[in-house]
Amino acid sequence: MPERERFEARNETGTTAGFVTYQLTGNIIAYTHTKVDPNFEGKGVGSTLARAVMDDARAKRRTVVPICPFLSGWLEKHPGYEDILAPSTRKVR
Repeated sequence: MPERERFEARNETGTTAGFVTYQLTGNIIAYTHTKVDPNFEGKGVGSTLARAVMDDARAKRRTVVPICPFLSGWLEKHPGYEDILAPSTRKVR
């Protein structure tokens, strides 16, 4: 939902299961918050959202600033997106 600056995950009945908010400035997208409805916690909604927003950023050739703690933690467990992370957010190994 670009007008609301968020990505949403919905179930088959249209209920919002979770969302990721963002701020877009030029080609830089900052993911600011992830929220999963308590009824959908533990069902992979957060991970599905994280993968979707990162894949979307890659497809649109955006640079990602993961402000959201959930997304930052998800990225630590799911390497492969380092090439689109802002330099100051890349983990030094």
